[in-house]
Amino acid sequence: MSAKRILIIDDEKNLCTVIRASLEKIGRWQVLTALSGIEGLRTAQTEQPDAVLLDVMMPDIDGLALFERLQSHPVTQKIPVILLTAKVQRVDLERFTKLGVAAVIAKPFDPLKLPYQIADILKWV
Repeated sequence: MSAKRILIIDDEKNLCTVIRASLEKIGRWQVLTALSGIEGLRTAQTEQPDAVLLDVMMPDIDGLALFERLQSHPVTQKIPVILLTAKVQRVDLERFTKLGVAAVIAKPFDPLKLPYQIADILKWV
């Protein structure tokens, strides 16, 4: 897989560690992490990653509100966003799709398959 930069925005530190290890070791991508929505927004604007993995439920600003902020900022509006969520009911998935996210990956996920899922979604293969 090619060298890409991915920003993980998730308030669960241990999950970020697992995702980072998976994406760095298997995907060979550079990984940035943010443990809050506000930090993630700042990092996305300053670092302009190739993609964002975004948790939907976070305490400071939820992932959907953050997605809207990313979409409304000229520097970040073209960055593809993949939602990571346990909310995978049909009604939730339909709502996420209408927002224009690149994809939704359900939690829990297989860390060994995650880089391949992301590469497939974003056509990085």
